[in-house]
This record gives sequence, structure tokens and C-alpha cells, in this order.
Amino acid sequence: MKSIIYYISIIWIALTIQGCQNKSDKDTDHLVFRYNEFSSVQSLDPAFAKSMSIIWPCNQLFNSLVQLDDSLQVRPDLAKRWEVSSDALQYEFTLRNDVYFHKHGNFGPDSTRAVTSYDIAYSLERLQDPDLVSPGAWIMHNVDKIQVSNDSVLKIILKQPFPGFLGLMSMRYASVVPREIVEDKSIDFRVSPIGTGPFYVKYWQENVKLILRKNPLYFERDSAGVALPYLESIAISFLTDKQSGFLQFLQGNLDFLSGIDASYKDDILEGNGELKQKYQQEFKMVKGPYLNTEYIGFNLRDTLENKLTKDLREALNIGFDRQKMLVFLRNGLGISSIGGIIPKGLIGNFERQDNYNVDQAKLLVNKYKEQHNLSKVNLTLSMDASYTDIGQYLQREWQKIGVDVAIDILPSSTLRQSISSGKVEMFRASWIADYPDAQNYLSLFYSKNWPSNGPNYTRFSNAIFDELYTESLLNMDDSAKQRYYYQMDSIVRAQVPVIVLYYDQAVRFSSKKVYNLSINPMNNLFLKNVYKTK
Repeated sequence: MKSIIYYISIIWIALTIQGCQNKSDKDTDHLVFRYNEFSSVQSLDPAFAKSMSIIWPCNQLFNSLVQLDDSLQVRPDLAKRWEVSSDALQYEFTLRNDVYFHKHGNFGPDSTRAVTSYDIAYSLERLQDPDLVSPGAWIMHNVDKIQVSNDSVLKIILKQPFPGFLGLMSMRYASVVPREIVEDKSIDFRVSPIGTGPFYVKYWQENVKLILRKNPLYFERDSAGVALPYLESIAISFLTDKQSGFLQFLQGNLDFLSGIDASYKDDILEGNGELKQKYQQEFKMVKGPYLNTEYIGFNLRDTLENKLTKDLREALNIGFDRQKMLVFLRNGLGISSIGGIIPKGLIGNFERQDNYNVDQAKLLVNKYKEQHNLSKVNLTLSMDASYTDIGQYLQREWQKIGVDVAIDILPSSTLRQSISSGKVEMFRASWIADYPDAQNYLSLFYSKNWPSNGPNYTRFSNAIFDELYTESLLNMDDSAKQRYYYQMDSIVRAQVPVIVLYYDQAVRFSSKKVYNLSINPMNNLFLKNVYKTK
């Protein structure tokens, strides 16, 4: 029988080891950035980066020809410079010569190689592969051809001018990937991606944990010449319950929390959207414009045009208090001083005071009833369950001006299909910018973009708007674009094919130890410049 001294020794050794591990974890904690992703990540292939849950990790793994700064200005990335032809059809890019792929055995004895123009051409053309079925294929629809001059120079030729083209090239869809890894049938690029970004995939257990490690080959440096990134690793967990994620953040197990959920918004925020006093010493909060316009759309196809007249649409537009809606339902998060469809943060946006006018709304509704010999006005608003509170608020407000609105709650997939097929009368929707140009929002009203050709789900049609839209595509100058965008947005405001509810805001919470965690109107997450203190 072993003596008690033996067991005491074993326990002491175990406790010593545990203590050393705890100390080691504490010593290296400042090198690890932890956040939770509430949605699942189906793929780490940038060709499928269609949601923020995929875009955020892919931002750490890949680079594109160009990148956007926090002001949404286009900056060099893989391309160190570019030139645009006078007819705005040809873009010639000159690449950096110091960008290398993450290490992998398929690259041969050196385990890596430099990125060339041929890689850019391959990556972009891959998006159009019908066997891949990439949701990002649309960014290449206006590309006529890609010409590679040599290892460091390539030219992209467009079918027609498009002012937002460089914005498209900054998207994760346009990331550079290596052919010899992608086309190796023994490698599942979805789970084992190889890119050029500041981090690479170290470990991934789907829906449990994703670990990214620092890429020692990364090419970018800070203003002092220090190599990026500063962090050694990124740890992403996958708790689906937002309340649990919030509690993990409060306990210090997460460094970052994005957005606000109904389950904890009243605990963390004041009614004016500011962080509550009890948390101000615990963590930091930053908020800013988010290129997301929340709106109610009207189905304006001919069979419904007589019912949803412009006067009735305008009555609904001015018949509710946006500011009160945001205070009561979103703790003040959002911008209620709306102009048109173009959100704050883009050229073409302008703000005005909230246009709430209940008396004028009642007059318009009464006029509508007289013209149509009606005693009541009945409409149906379709939405998914996540916006029930806003639907019920609008329902009560519109009842006050004489319009009875029934709320039809549909599954998200059914709602999207019904909107696209024109089976709904009114619908709640949002438009998050794919690229930072107001043309992205104005395309919702171009008559040639009716489903299934495009996103004009209201079936809006206006000859003057179409002419301005077409002309705007030929202008690259910001001041000229602003004039066109302002005119088009004015038409949309006057004709009311949609009711803009509010412009969204991005909000982020982070540990007091986290620095350089910026915020931007695209709500993108980049961690190459982030560092933590002990």
C-alpha cells in the first residue's frame, strides 16, 4: 500500500502544475483576443463569405486587391497602386512583391510562395465557376475580361463604367486564394483555407471553437515599422444563446461583444442609448453609423397601385414617431432624422428633422377614404418574428390616423420568397450595403432591377429616376455622384415606394484592456491592429 505521503506528493505536484498553468495563461492572456459568434460558420472559403459570421474570420485570413479604411475610403492592399482609364472601363493594378501565402506543404520545399497577378485572376474568375455556385459571383457580372501582363501587373476591363467597382474589389468575395490548394481534391478548402491574411487557421471544431494564429509572414507594418498583427491568436466560441454570450462578456471570458439584444438591452443601456453608469468602469462602448437602412416596402405592381396610392403611403410615412419608436424599442440606438434611402456615412445622404405629422396624416387618410368611398382602410404588413415589436408599434400608431393594419408573421425564408414573388402587400425589410456606394441602395428602385433581375422588390418605376441612374454610372467624380444621388433620392422620397424607419447604428463593447478596436459603417471586424494590455 502506498503511503499517505505519496498521495500528498501527487496532489502537491498536480496543484503546482495547475498553478503554473494558471500563471502561464494569465501571462499570455493579453496576446489572445476572444469573441463569440452567435451564428454558425458554414465555410471559411471567402467565395462563400455572404454573412458577417463568415466575413469576420475571413477578414483575418485573407486580403484583396484593395481595402477600405474606417472612413470607407479605398486604400491599397495587395495592390500598391492602380490607374483608371479616362473612359472608366479599364483598371490597371500593380501588386506588392512582398505578399506570401500561409505556409502549406503543397507549395514545395519553401512551404510558401509569393502572390502574383495570376493568383488574382484565378481567384476572381473562380467566382464565376458554375460548379462552385458562389453567392459572390455577382461582383463579376460587369467584368468583361481580366488581362495579366506579368507577375505584378494585371488589368480588369469592365463592360460598362461602374463607380463602385473598387468597393466591390474590397469585398471578401474578391480575396486571393492559391490554385494549388483550392484544386487539391484531398483538401477541403472550406475548413482548411490558405490565404495571405494576418492570421491562419490553427484549429476548428465546427460550432464549438475556432482558433486563428498569428501569421509570421504577414506583410503589413504599423506607422512605427512594427510588424502586424500584434496579437498571437484569436479564439472564437459559438454560444448560440445571446444572454449566455453577454454573461461570458461580463465575466471577462470574452474581450468583445457586438450589437445589442433584447434580452439584455435594458440592463446595459439607458433609454438614450448610453452605457449605464454601473458598467462604465467595467468596459468600453463605441457606436457609429452602420450602412443598414430599415424600411417598410410597398408592392407597387399595377394590380395594387389603386389601393396603395401615394397619398396613403405618405400618410403612413408621416403617421408615426420614429424617435419614440427608437427610445422605447431600441434604447435609442438608431438615427431617426431620416432623409431618404441612403444612410448616414455615404455620399448622397442628407439628414432632416423627423417628419412626424399626425394631423397631416389624418387629413391624407380622410381624403383617401372620401376618394374611394371607404369607411375603413385595411392593410396587411408582412414581417418575420424578430420585428414583431416594431410591427405592433406601427400598428398602434397607424390606427390613430385611421388605418387598420394586420400583422402577418412569416418565417424568414417564406417572407423573402413572398417579397420576391410579389405576394405581399407591405413588408418590413432592411438593406445592408454590399459595398460603400449609394448606388447600392438606389439600385432598389431601378426599373430594370425588378425580380428576378435585381432587388427592386417594390416594383417601383420612374423614367426620370432610370435616366439619372444610368447617367450616374458614367461619373466617377464624387461631387457629380453626389448630385445624381441627391436627385434620385429626392424622387424616392417624393414617391414613397418605401417608408424608411431608421438608419441603423453599429455598437461594440470591449474590455478596458483592448485597444485599437475601431468601428466602421460596414460593421466589419479587423484585428490586425488590435492589442491588449495585461
